[in-house]
Amino acid sequence: MNRKSLLSPAIVVVAALLAGCSSGGGTSNSGGPVTITYGIWAGTQTPAMQEIADAFTKENPNITVKIQERPYPEFWSTLQTGAAGGTAPDAFWMLAQQIRPYAVGGQLLDISDAVKNQNVDLANYPRAVLDLYDQGDGKLYGLPKDVDTNAVWYNKALFDKAGVAYPAANWTWADFRETAKKLTDPAAGTWGVAAPLDYQSGYYNSIFQAGGQVISDDGKTSVIDSPEAQAGIKFWTDLQADKSSPTLQQLSDTEAETMFEQGKVAMYVSGAYWALKLYQNKTIQAKVDVAPLPTGVKKATVTSGIENVGYAGTKHPEETKKFLLFASGEQAANIQAKSGAVLPAYKGTEKAWMNAMPEFKNLQTFIDALAYSVPLPVQGNAAEWQGLQAKYLTAAWDGKASVADAAAQYADAIDKVLAENG
Repeated sequence: MNRKSLLSPAIVVVAALLAGCSSGGGTSNSGGPVTITYGIWAGTQTPAMQEIADAFTKENPNITVKIQERPYPEFWSTLQTGAAGGTAPDAFWMLAQQIRPYAVGGQLLDISDAVKNQNVDLANYPRAVLDLYDQGDGKLYGLPKDVDTNAVWYNKALFDKAGVAYPAANWTWADFRETAKKLTDPAAGTWGVAAPLDYQSGYYNSIFQAGGQVISDDGKTSVIDSPEAQAGIKFWTDLQADKSSPTLQQLSDTEAETMFEQGKVAMYVSGAYWALKLYQNKTIQAKVDVAPLPTGVKKATVTSGIENVGYAGTKHPEETKKFLLFASGEQAANIQAKSGAVLPAYKGTEKAWMNAMPEFKNLQTFIDALAYSVPLPVQGNAAEWQGLQAKYLTAAWDGKASVADAAAQYADAIDKVLAENG
């Protein structure tokens, strides 16, 4: 999941949030009843995560799992401080673009032995997602709980009002751009599309669709300034230039997903992880449908997913490993799927996810997209260089700089991060 911009709260707030965070800080096992903590970020998945925790405790009565839920930006700032200070949760969610510093810093629990001893078949998980988390050190730090692809969420009522045909499965970039123009109605205060500065749900997809890449094959340099990558970025800046999208300032004031739910934008490119939230919104549920991403030179979407990982400093490593295998296993995947919380990573549980939201007839789109998916670029300290996107690309989105200039400057900045932290 993308899963929003990263903002740093004040240190005093972080310190307050750390209270009662974890029983970590050692490696001893009590041998009796224990409580382990499970850190997640807030959202529609929390009830399913609680059900998974309860199911695990039912099978393991001596191990209680306490869910620790925090808002997304707060989750990362608290985790960073907790991992360094010995107070991180025993188990927690991890993103591929965030894992490198924790792995290099020795802050993650190696679960290789548990996976081997329990005969866990890694073939049940998407290889692309597993590879995203591989740090090349021979260790396995977690297993995927879900998988992401991207598609176009659209508001049928706004299409109908504008007399515009619904997206076809084989539509192109040109079709998408023209559709967005037709759906834009300044008098009504509605736009055809939301075009935020978003790497995972946005311009990475079109860069790969244009035949480009973000990082070179050897992982040492950025190629985001190549002609193909520039074409992929221009796909989005053109939508802004057409005024078919709210401006970046407007999208900063109100997030794209919120504007879509409010009926202010007709199309929103994003992942399967929004399905349940949209489904639970009775005001918009009947109006929502999903279509494949438009095709550029070729079809492509980036893929990623959350992994369940453990803290190296936990006082209960064996209990934590046991929970991690359960939380990413088949039973937990089915709990996630049946709740509609997220598209699970475990092979064979996808249908249950779709069946949880029967009114959404085309969720298969996200599953079909796996066939043409490419791994999310996460080389080096990805969170650091991805966090620089606004500094270097905002001017292109705002029409104040050319895509070529913005991409060249961003490529130089990425290269410096890769050289320092690769």
